[in-house]
Amino acid sequence: MNQDYIKPDAWSIIEEGFDKGRVKSSESLFSIGNGAMGQRANFEEQYSGPSFQGSYIGGVYYPDKTKVGWWKNGYPEYFAKVLNAPNWIGINVFVDGETLDLNTCREVRNFRRELNMKEGYLARSFEAVLPNGIEVEVKALRFLSIEDDELGAIRFEITPISTDAEIRFEPYLDGSITNTDANWEERFWETLEVKTKSEKGFVVSKTLKTGFHVGTYMQSEIQLEGKEVSQKPEIKTGEDSVSFSYSVAVQKGKTTAIIKYAGYVTDMNHKESELIQAASGVLDKAVDKGFEKLKEDQKKAWAKIWEMADITIDGDVMAQQGIRFNIFQLNQTYLGKDARLNIGPKGFTGEKYGGSTYWDTEAYCIPFYMATKDQQVARNLLTYRYNHLEKAKENASKLGFSNGAALYPMVTMNGEESHNEWEITFEEIHRNGAMVFAIYNYVRFTGDFDYIPEKGLEVMIAIARFWHQRANFSKEKNKYVILGVTGPNEYENNVHNNWYTNYIGKWCIEYCLEMIDKVKDGFEDDYHRIMGLTSLNEGEMAEWKEVAEEMYFPYSEEYGVFLQQDGFLDKEIIPVAELDKTQRPINQKWSWDRILRSCYIKQADVLQGFYFFEDHFSKEELEKHFDFYEPLTVHESSLSPCVHSIQAALLGRMKQAYEFYLRTSRLDLDDYNKEVEQGCHITSMAGTWMSIVEGFGGMRIEDDKLSFNLQIPQQWNAYSFKINFRDRILKINVTNEKSEFSLEGEASLEIIVNGKNVELHPNNTVSV
Repeated sequence: MNQDYIKPDAWSIIEEGFDKGRVKSSESLFSIGNGAMGQRANFEEQYSGPSFQGSYIGGVYYPDKTKVGWWKNGYPEYFAKVLNAPNWIGINVFVDGETLDLNTCREVRNFRRELNMKEGYLARSFEAVLPNGIEVEVKALRFLSIEDDELGAIRFEITPISTDAEIRFEPYLDGSITNTDANWEERFWETLEVKTKSEKGFVVSKTLKTGFHVGTYMQSEIQLEGKEVSQKPEIKTGEDSVSFSYSVAVQKGKTTAIIKYAGYVTDMNHKESELIQAASGVLDKAVDKGFEKLKEDQKKAWAKIWEMADITIDGDVMAQQGIRFNIFQLNQTYLGKDARLNIGPKGFTGEKYGGSTYWDTEAYCIPFYMATKDQQVARNLLTYRYNHLEKAKENASKLGFSNGAALYPMVTMNGEESHNEWEITFEEIHRNGAMVFAIYNYVRFTGDFDYIPEKGLEVMIAIARFWHQRANFSKEKNKYVILGVTGPNEYENNVHNNWYTNYIGKWCIEYCLEMIDKVKDGFEDDYHRIMGLTSLNEGEMAEWKEVAEEMYFPYSEEYGVFLQQDGFLDKEIIPVAELDKTQRPINQKWSWDRILRSCYIKQADVLQGFYFFEDHFSKEELEKHFDFYEPLTVHESSLSPCVHSIQAALLGRMKQAYEFYLRTSRLDLDDYNKEVEQGCHITSMAGTWMSIVEGFGGMRIEDDKLSFNLQIPQQWNAYSFKINFRDRILKINVTNEKSEFSLEGEASLEIIVNGKNVELHPNNTVSV
């Protein structure tokens, strides 16, 4: 049974009733972020029960020394850890000297937690009986400002309901933070300075090894019945911490509150020597605006995001909640404001996987950001990889490749490989293909071909050189083969001729050669610059072409399908449907040896290739491959259900497409893989968006035009979404009877709907 305690609601994630057993899961699900920083939904007040404390700053990381039993040449020296940053949310609360701690309270009633996605805040309320018998009512609300992404704000209210009581608030900053996920139990932070100035507190820290300087700061005000209470606090400073103490005598039924403004400033945006000054400036602005005005600004900022990114679903609240949760978390993780940042698989919700970017960004996230933001945001994501090209060449040279061949990292913060499982680091080379596919995908969607001569072609040439060198000629097969790889299906390691890897390698070479010709014809100066820079010549390109033309692909005549890799049919083929449910998920129940010998597929592998290169194959070929591979797929990767949903929709199997959609959209909310307490699956959330837009909406690019083949799940009455296509905003509304298209802006747009051309005019609605 999956978890089912999240209440269905179109705009909020709601939990009712306090259960200590689900605290960690809720800390993940109710996480908040603003693109520059984020935090798990830890309680502000003390909590002595099991909890996973986590606050994170975009781009700030630590190179945790690789820990392996047997060192292999080529191993990355470190695993890039997303750093648990100094804690600024903490407010110790005492009622007549007794600590407010939900783990030790005699009773907790009417506990309610809400993540309001429409307005971008986290709220919590409850009544509690403390060990000293006093009953209190508590309401807490916090948010991370979208408008000023260095700032967060908290309002924490407490009302004694059984007797008068003395309430003491102790807001604090704590720099003595450790990561839950650490290889050597090393400390990652050094505190440089703890300082107070009137009612402002500061802790300046720096990361060891990487030397990021961070200023954590706070300022608080106390209210009684909504009016400010002027009070000089008692101040305590420690080696890594600072706290202020305020006491208020509160009559039964009256409410006291603390408002705390806090956050981070870093040397990514300010001079090291000016962090305290910068933090002080943020606080002055925040106090000047006040909590209510900041909250109103937050509401407006989220309204602007939702105006473009929202998908509405009528008649299915679980599906509606799922897609909004996914869109909300994607925007909390990355807003495209800072080209130095990227989208980590857990975003700001946990520490697992480390790194700020995987191939997930290129394969899954770029379509979402391309269509719901300005195209510059997607261009920034591509530029991020262009800026890491020299590091990708270094990564390849460490593994023995030469002549400017590049291997992009599986996991990275700065372009260096920082993943240390050999079967992933050395063998999951298909990630290189996603880099090129993202460029191709961006250009066909935005029409911004200029990116290729400016930056993209250099990346493609380096990757084509890698594929040329990574393939070798097999005399026995009289073909080029790629040996010793792991495909997207990580339940197979060190296989030969993974079909997806071979196919994307061949395609990368062919696309690169095609783009070289286009740049030669239309961008002569860039062509000569790039040829000079790369020393590429006709002889080398002829060798590439031969590798691409003579690439080997394993195939079964018996089944009429491409095989996932050599020897796949040597396995015992038993469909997942025949697996005992008590054995699932197999990654938590089986030994790795048993998984590797089984026919079970973690995520779309051959079908991932059919998704990327849909136009290379007929619908009949897709159907045959879908029917062969999907029954063997356990979908234990978060990246799997969305691809299958899109393909099931293309095949007209809407019941199956809907089931996969629900699984991808509620993967974390319903904890399908029983691991949500480690954090949410942020990058796969972009796949949920694709399930609706590319799956049910059938959106593609055909003949340089937007094309739609629209379907609607029988569970829905209607759905709608918006697309920003080449600076024109298109709204699509689909019901069981018809589809409506309306266009914003000034220029007309010709699209294709169900195979027919449709002319759209600005501020006009067309029904199909």
